[in-house]
Amino acid sequence: MANTYTQLYIHIIFAVKGRRNLISKIWKVKLFQYISGIISNKEQKLIIINGVSDHVHLLRGLHPDCRLSDLVRDIMANSSR
Repeated sequence: MANTYTQLYIHIIFAVKGRRNLISKIWKVKLFQYISGIISNKEQKLIIINGVSDHVHLLRGLHPDCRLSDLVRDIMANSSR
């Protein structure tokens, strides 16, 4: 359809394995920048990212042609390294 507009927002929460306090304040900003880079490389829109020592929150816009499961898999696999 020529005049179709879709606006989807997804709130994703990643927890550290075992909910351990592994996200240090020292490198939290670099982790968030890395995750936002993964999302932007997939041509998706990150609205905000934040978190604490045991989990991360992402609010992002979702293109209708993107599979949420694939994006989450890529974010988790690459950011845990």
